[in-house]
Amino acid sequence: MTETGDGFTTFNPRWLRGWLRLMDPKSPAGDVKMVNDHGKPCARRWRRLADEQQWPISRLVSEISECCGVTRLRAHRLARGWTLTQAVQQFHNLCAAEQLAGPRLDADQLRTWETNPERRPQPSTIDLLCRLYQSNPIDLGIDVPCDYTPAAQRTMTAPTRTRESPGDQPQRNSPDWLDSVRLSVDRTLAAGTVTAGQLDLLDERLFVHRQQYLLLPPQLMLSELVADIQEVRVLAADRQPAVVQLRLSEMTAILATLIADALMKLGCLRHASAWYATACTAADDSGKRDLRARVRIQAAMLPYYYGPLESALRLAQEARLLAQNRPTITGSFAAAAEGRIRARHGDATGAEQAMHLARDLFARAERPPVDDAWSFPERRLLLYLSGTLTYLGQTRRARAAQTQAHALYRDQSGSIDPTLLRIEEAICLAHERHLADACQLAVEAYLAVPSQHRTQILDARARNVIEAVPKRMRASRCARELNEILALPSPEM
Repeated sequence: MTETGDGFTTFNPRWLRGWLRLMDPKSPAGDVKMVNDHGKPCARRWRRLADEQQWPISRLVSEISECCGVTRLRAHRLARGWTLTQAVQQFHNLCAAEQLAGPRLDADQLRTWETNPERRPQPSTIDLLCRLYQSNPIDLGIDVPCDYTPAAQRTMTAPTRTRESPGDQPQRNSPDWLDSVRLSVDRTLAAGTVTAGQLDLLDERLFVHRQQYLLLPPQLMLSELVADIQEVRVLAADRQPAVVQLRLSEMTAILATLIADALMKLGCLRHASAWYATACTAADDSGKRDLRARVRIQAAMLPYYYGPLESALRLAQEARLLAQNRPTITGSFAAAAEGRIRARHGDATGAEQAMHLARDLFARAERPPVDDAWSFPERRLLLYLSGTLTYLGQTRRARAAQTQAHALYRDQSGSIDPTLLRIEEAICLAHERHLADACQLAVEAYLAVPSQHRTQILDARARNVIEAVPKRMRASRCARELNEILALPSPEM
């Protein structure tokens, strides 16, 4: 441990690794067979340390592998906090979401691959494991050609260094040579292709996009967002001063999140998932806790609407831990998102606690601009509370939140949020067994949306109306009519 100048104590990873091994002498560094009592607590400590110090996932995997003496394949699972069963479930969820034919994987088979490098899976399965862990075979400890590491996490191979002959040494160590090295370093530090004016202009354009995103169709927004993120990528590829690079990472995170959200609305789930991963990577690179939390809240929407709910809950919990329950809009957003997910998951107590926290943090937070896709105004808080109360079956409280929200959404004719509120009203009617009224309201709300805004996310939500009633009622005429309406062609990529 070392004492920092501000009085805080920090952990040196090498010291911690040695301490963890001393705590369990049964697990020597070179033994690939992990002692369970050692590996799980160690991995938990490493994840906590990685979060505090904002490590990339690749470093966390390396630390766990070296400390616990496990293969990199197992270290990837432990770095995410998954049990064998959970990892297998995530694997099958991935195959289902991306409509890929995967093997009939179970926990025993995965354990075999993790503990015995000689028993490696088939190439097609390795490809799927790379998709699951967003990595490449080398990083998983397997040597075949495929790579699903998010682009922002990849590093360029270091150039090969050549050794000078002994006769060059005096010249290299001369004062003139040292001065030339220093001057080249100074020039590199001063180099940069982005001016303050360019950054301000990019920020202004991004803010305009955030305002337009509330009203324009997602397919129309995609071309604008992709054009700007391409420009930011080109600038970030050059060597920039640290403060500029951080601003570019922040812009990348916001643009990638909006692109992911647009793709999710259009039903392009695999692409949306990949863009959310890129957004998380860029947010982590920015070093801003608030941004890292915000991106994870947004990313949780994909599994919230399309499954699995466990992934949505994990992302929301990560966001709330990053927000640290501070009285900020992001803290309120994270708590509201977690409450909505817990309600849908059947955790009534957890949902109520999260709702209470969301309201409390929002009341004490500084209010953001309303007309901004990146903000979390009161009307969005009410939308999330409506979703929570609807899934808790508390229709009276849900309707009160819906009425308040509708009043605040009065001027947002292009936004899909008022439509989502009306669909939740229909779900409340379905809970009360008023199926005909519920289906009629859902149909009216769905058809009232302009066709370019009538995307897959509205389809998914409207189908929840039918799912809210007993199965014996789902074959009724009104339910069939709703299904037929939802089968109408939607905007495509």
